[in-house]
Amino acid sequence: MRRFFISPEQLTRPRPCIEGDDARHLRLVLRSRPGDRIAVLDGRGNAYQARIVALEREKVLVELEMPLPENPDMAPEIILAQAYLKDKKMDGLVRPLTELGVARWIPFLAARSVPAPDQKRLLGRYDRWHKISLEAVKQCGRRRPMAIDPLIPFEAALDQAQDCDTRIIFYEKQTDTRLRPPAPVPSTAKVFVMVGPEGGFEPDEIDRARHAGFSLLSLGPRILRAETAALTAAVLTQYLFGDMAQNFLDNT
Repeated sequence: MRRFFISPEQLTRPRPCIEGDDARHLRLVLRSRPGDRIAVLDGRGNAYQARIVALEREKVLVELEMPLPENPDMAPEIILAQAYLKDKKMDGLVRPLTELGVARWIPFLAARSVPAPDQKRLLGRYDRWHKISLEAVKQCGRRRPMAIDPLIPFEAALDQAQDCDTRIIFYEKQTDTRLRPPAPVPSTAKVFVMVGPEGGFEPDEIDRARHAGFSLLSLGPRILRAETAALTAAVLTQYLFGDMAQNFLDNT
């Protein structure tokens, strides 16, 4: 079934309605008809099978038939802190990070980050990122979009990691490039990962991260673009700690 978002407050109504772009897509692109069945998600983890009752100009009325089987988002919780990059590069990370199961994304300002945009422009970026993540959720099977935090300084990002069970910072000058599956971590664990800007982290930032309890890891012998490094870090973290490794680890 195709998946569409519905606002949480609609779920309590006798005839919930889908509005906005999703309603137009159902009516004009898919040419849906009354009686067609779809899946509706509220972005908070709830999902239902629904039957289309009526299609109006700006909304689609549905009838909820039954909850869909639980398909929990990936565990443990992976939090990726990304040094701020140019707008298009940040935009381009949101969809694949959502697909890869990153639970929370924290943009931060490192010493070598590009200058931060003004507050008005930054609010526009947040809105765009949230919409991109919502669209990715429809395709990838998650029930919730990736949570996106406000832009914060480097030190504040270190502070955000203090309640996490595992803290990793990827550093291009780290000489030990070996990556091994760790001991199993509980599904309730939080794994915090930091990825630097173009040009990498400053040495004093690495020292501060080490003192804050971070482990240093390398992404290998090649120099990666910052956006490539972020995606590589997400894949490796999911493999080492998350659901990408489950079948492999269960059979070893």
